[in-house]
This record gives sequence, C-alpha cells and structure tokens, in this order.
Amino acid sequence: VNVSTHEMQIIAGALFVLIMGFALAMVPVMMFPLLKKYNEALALGYVVFRGALETIMYIVLAISWLFLIPVSQEYVKAGTPNASYFQTLGAVLLKGHDLIGPVQTIVFCLGALIFYYLLYQTKLIPRWLSGWGLIAIIPYFAAGLLVLFGFFGPLSTSEIVLVFPLALQEMVMAVWLIVKGFNPSAIASGSATG
Repeated sequence: VNVSTHEMQIIAGALFVLIMGFALAMVPVMMFPLLKKYNEALALGYVVFRGALETIMYIVLAISWLFLIPVSQEYVKAGTPNASYFQTLGAVLLKGHDLIGPVQTIVFCLGALIFYYLLYQTKLIPRWLSGWGLIAIIPYFAAGLLVLFGFFGPLSTSEIVLVFPLALQEMVMAVWLIVKGFNPSAIASGSATG
C-alpha cells in the first residue's frame, strides 16, 4: 500500500541509483588509459568489476524497486481476498533487494581490490593511502559475506562498523586527489614504461 502511494519517490530513487551507477562506472573507464600503462590485464579487470558488473547490479536494484510499483498497485486493486499473492510477490522482491546489496558489496570489493593494488604498485597516490584501502577491503568484504549469509542485517550496526574503515579511506583519498592529485613522477614513469 505504501509503495503505490509513494510511486514518484520510488521512481525518483531508482533514477538517482541509475545516475549514481553510471557515474561510478565512468571512474574505471576514465582511469583505464592511465592504469593500462602499468598493467593492462588488471586495468581491464577494474573496468569489468567496477564499471560493468557493479553497474549491472545498480540496474537490477533499480528495476527491483520499479517492479514494486505495479505489484503494489495490483495489491491495492485486488483487496483482501486475493492480496496474499501480491504480498508474497512483494516480499520476494524486497528479499531480492536485500540480497542485491551484499552481492554488490562483494563485486565492489573485488574491483576495489584491483584498484588499490594498482595504486599501490604505481605509487600514483602515497602507499600508506592505497595500503589503507587494501587493508580496509577485508572487513568490507567480510560484511558483504556476513549479510549475505544472514549473520546480521543490511545497515545494521555490525555492518556499518565493518564498512567504516574503507568509507573513511575513500573520503580521505578523494580529498587527497582534489588537493594533491596523482603523483606526477609516477605518471611520468608510467608514460615511459607504457
């Protein structure tokens, strides 16, 4: 009932998820020319995981939200005698949404692992910063697995504690890149070897 009364909010949320997914997919695409100078196979792996697969996960997430709208509308039309079918279908869509998150976390972690490894090897950013990313991937990945297998729920305190180190690292790295950018000598050496 609530979904059908908030249809525009769900559509807007799905649209924002798709825009975010597209923006995130462009990061590895834009980084590919630089990273392929150091290791083309890993740079391509980064594009596949963080560009293609993660984007597919965002599309599936948005579609699962959008499917809730017609199910909710039909539920309201059907009334109580036939409502159990729609409740079941809605519950399945919501459970699917709960499963997309941990799977997306695992896909994200594999792409991030490649990215931070490349940054560590290339010294495009300080090694302490890329090393922090490599270490912080471990609890983030564990959070995805633990949510997937039902040890705790999505957005629980336990999950937030496990993902916080990487979330903080990504914010620190963003500020670093805005203020300092990539190491120019590492870019020059990559151009020489490329």
